[in-house]
Amino acid sequence: MLKVKIVRLNKQAVLPVYATAHAAGMDISACIEEPLTIAPLTTALIPSGFALELPEGYEAQLRPRSGLALRSMISLPNSPATIDADYRGEVKVILINYGREPFIVRNGDRIAQMVVAKVENVSFDEVSELGSTARGDGGFGHTGTGRQ
Repeated sequence: MLKVKIVRLNKQAVLPVYATAHAAGMDISACIEEPLTIAPLTTALIPSGFALELPEGYEAQLRPRSGLALRSMISLPNSPATIDADYRGEVKVILINYGREPFIVRNGDRIAQMVVAKVENVSFDEVSELGSTARGDGGFGHTGTGRQ
């Protein structure tokens, strides 16, 4: 099991937790002093009340919660959001209200999920051409259209 250092920046912060034994993501909760209303088609930056020290070679990805997306059309506009291993500030979640009604966020509400993942650094080798494949440069809905 990967060990990650975490600091509670606010005594009311709910630290990330897996909701079930096989969950891939940990629930992230809002850590706010008073309820915050997100109007339709607007965003808000919601603090979590904690900071992380991820090991080198790892990132934390913030993702929407499916229940919030389904019931209230609340999502993360930059999903998945990346927290880099060298970031030491408070984890904050950008929420967007795609719905038609205002959405109220309260302290302790589960607003996102976080997945910690290994990442690889790459170096690019510039070449004059790439190897060919059956797909080639087909993309953006190309597969399954019957077009070659």
